[in-house]
Amino acid sequence: MLHSEIVIIGAGPAGLCAAISAAKQGATVALLERDEFLGGQLVKQTHMFFGSKKQYASVRGIDIAPLLEKEIKGLPNISVFLNSTVLGYYEDGVLLFEQNGKAKKIKPARMIVATGAAEKVLPFPNNDLPGVYGAGAVQTLMNVHGVKPAKRVLMVGAGNIGLIVSYQLLQAGVEVAGVIEAAPYIGGYLVHAAKIRRSGVPILTSHTIKAALGDRAVEGAIIQQLDEKWQPITGTERTLEVDAICLAVGLTPLVEILWQAGCQMKYVPQLGGHVPIRNQFNETSVPGIFVAGDASGVEEASSAMLEGALAGMEASASLGYRSEDFDLIKQDILAQLESLRSGPTGEKIRTGLAQLV
Repeated sequence: MLHSEIVIIGAGPAGLCAAISAAKQGATVALLERDEFLGGQLVKQTHMFFGSKKQYASVRGIDIAPLLEKEIKGLPNISVFLNSTVLGYYEDGVLLFEQNGKAKKIKPARMIVATGAAEKVLPFPNNDLPGVYGAGAVQTLMNVHGVKPAKRVLMVGAGNIGLIVSYQLLQAGVEVAGVIEAAPYIGGYLVHAAKIRRSGVPILTSHTIKAALGDRAVEGAIIQQLDEKWQPITGTERTLEVDAICLAVGLTPLVEILWQAGCQMKYVPQLGGHVPIRNQFNETSVPGIFVAGDASGVEEASSAMLEGALAGMEASASLGYRSEDFDLIKQDILAQLESLRSGPTGEKIRTGLAQLV
């Protein structure tokens, strides 16, 4: 049986910042990550971040990951467990995980769940053909393994992920036939949309995919226009020659371990699905269990890092670890989160968070 004051599940942007924050307060931390590397989604993100200097503005995600990893390695009270998949949480507070084919148990005093989110899919004929990808899979192929996923791609979804991955496809020499969006407006930042439009890629709002074409792999796609009630308009079908269809239609929080731990959950569409009820410091309804990042509600990586830092501080404080500047640091984190969630772009997340009060 292993022991640690704080166990953090997931070493993406939220988990890394939670570990750093908790360790700097003085707690011992065990960081569990199912992949063989630290960084989570950061290792795929070649675009520059927005925000302030504190939020790594103008720094690419692929460069942020090694910066955080360096901090992790510089803190002796953090133990890192790579290739470690959490299997279950038990009533006695024991966490079971598998590492390199061996089952291991660890009993933490506090737990921070930073498991991220999974990609949503769309139901349409032939959506199981090879060549139908999630946007995250496309990023992994291109930005982690250096593999071009296709020659010509249809992007489904004009949120930030769809727009950013479309631009990354263009950078990799892949033609983007177009970006379609079911909503009557572009959901992502217009600066991302402008970049791909300047490259000649059309963005079609109020459009959806009707079917994928092909026998053994994607050979084309049929798209169709939607009316103001989101219903297909007969006669507006168009066929596009593509060898891949990329789905960027949203994420849903990965919260299975929170369900298992008995945390009170609520379905909040604006946050991506079921999320845990928690207080403003990210502690769930189960005392001692905290949440951060996309597992608490789908947002940008900048918000995930701040939520992780906040959860790490609060978990440490609940164990009696408080630095002299604890309150100043916490108030600064809360102010940064409020800033990131302000304005029109933050309305969706604000509406979602209001439902958890």
